[in-house]
Amino acid sequence: MTSIGEAWRLARQRIDRLDARRLLEHVAGCSHADLLAYPEKLLSALQTTRLDELVRRRAGGEPLAYLVGSAGFYGREFKITADVLIPRPETELLVELALERLQHMPEPVVADLGTGSGVLAVSLKCHSPQARVVAVDLSPAALAVARRNARLHDAAVRFIEGDWYGPLVGERFDLIVANPPYVAAADPHLENGGLPFEPRMALTDGVRGGDGLDCIRVIVGGAMRHLLPGGWLLIEHGYDQAVAVRHLLRRAGLGGAASWPDLSGIERVSGASLVTGGD
Repeated sequence: MTSIGEAWRLARQRIDRLDARRLLEHVAGCSHADLLAYPEKLLSALQTTRLDELVRRRAGGEPLAYLVGSAGFYGREFKITADVLIPRPETELLVELALERLQHMPEPVVADLGTGSGVLAVSLKCHSPQARVVAVDLSPAALAVARRNARLHDAAVRFIEGDWYGPLVGERFDLIVANPPYVAAADPHLENGGLPFEPRMALTDGVRGGDGLDCIRVIVGGAMRHLLPGGWLLIEHGYDQAVAVRHLLRRAGLGGAASWPDLSGIERVSGASLVTGGD
């Protein structure tokens, strides 16, 4: 049998030190403190086999979040499966911008389009409990993950299966947020890092030769019919798409179009508001 200290040493020879630690803690059900204090603790044969399999998969590029089944986002841990995108730190900017707009509203109505794992909808509900939040996604498997996360954090979110505004006919909102597929289909980044393991339909609109803006065009194009007067639309987009997204927002008749940078200084979120009421 192998001790956890020896297992950690062997895993570090194959993958990043921190990843090795996370996988070992996941398999052994121990904390970092346990790992340091009791390195002689033995793994069972089943645990040893499981750890070896996870290390092999991590060495092959599979993202850590899929291997341990969770990822941190905006101060909370969320369940993650291969049916949803792994939440990125830059998406926390979208939460911060949304909360700034919700803080002075007594009972805001919020829509999260393309919710995926539900991190946006659940985070907004947890930090703005007075809000009524609805989350839409086309994937039943993604919605199952999102509902699980809502239960985990005791967040009362209404989840609906459908394509963007499709299931929201006649509904209007104080705030619409979206982190849609925005990577161009031909972008080589789709084949790098851990992206080949993530659901393609959540990364790109899949249009050959397209610019990755098709989903954003649909969201912006429908905003006037679904925003309340003074309501905001906030969209996460690609590193080079801010100018194009602002143009789409203005052309749709929304006011105050602007973009905000993430911690790397990249314009990552753009948005605008319905300043005079919709059609």
